[in-house]
Amino acid sequence: MPRQNRVTPLSDLVADPARGCVYGNRGCLHDAEGNIVRRYAVRRWIACRLAFKDWQRGELMRPGKFTELFFLDEATAFAAGHRPCALCRREDYDAFGAIWAELHGGETGADTIDLRLHSERLSPATRTQRHHGAPAGTLPDGAFVLHDGEPWLAYGTGLRRWTPAGYTDRVPRPPAEEPVVVITPPSLVAVLRAGWEPVIPLVHPSAT
Repeated sequence: MPRQNRVTPLSDLVADPARGCVYGNRGCLHDAEGNIVRRYAVRRWIACRLAFKDWQRGELMRPGKFTELFFLDEATAFAAGHRPCALCRREDYDAFGAIWAELHGGETGADTIDLRLHSERLSPATRTQRHHGAPAGTLPDGAFVLHDGEPWLAYGTGLRRWTPAGYTDRVPRPPAEEPVVVITPPSLVAVLRAGWEPVIPLVHPSAT
């Protein structure tokens, strides 16, 4: 039976057999029986490589340990509010930090980044995912929007519907001036707009 540790662009945790291309965590979210009991445990939400050096990972969701999460791709991880890991993705983390500093007046350091991201990804009143509006024409490839109440990826000239196993339906992008509801946090949209090219897949192969 699939574990409830697949992350959607809406930051929800679902049970699905699809594994995806990206691994990560946001602290220990499960109880001793492996049931998800919280949305997050820390502000440090990271996205990692599936494999790193010769590390051998043990059984998933061990009591008291962080909850191993899986994402379809980096675009999904960004939409959910995760940023590159400083350990297994050091090259990406350094590049991300340099872009971040340019976008935010010299801000540096994981704690500062995570604090701002936390304020962008969650509503303080409800602790639910925060969305924002923008003209469709300003969206870079890799950003997610709400379309008919579901997450769709902006990619090329169209939008692609997200599923845990890959992208399926495709519709044209809205007109450039049309307002859309953006799922990906504003700072991460700006990173994508800067030309983000990670060492892990930015978008799942099904998008192309």
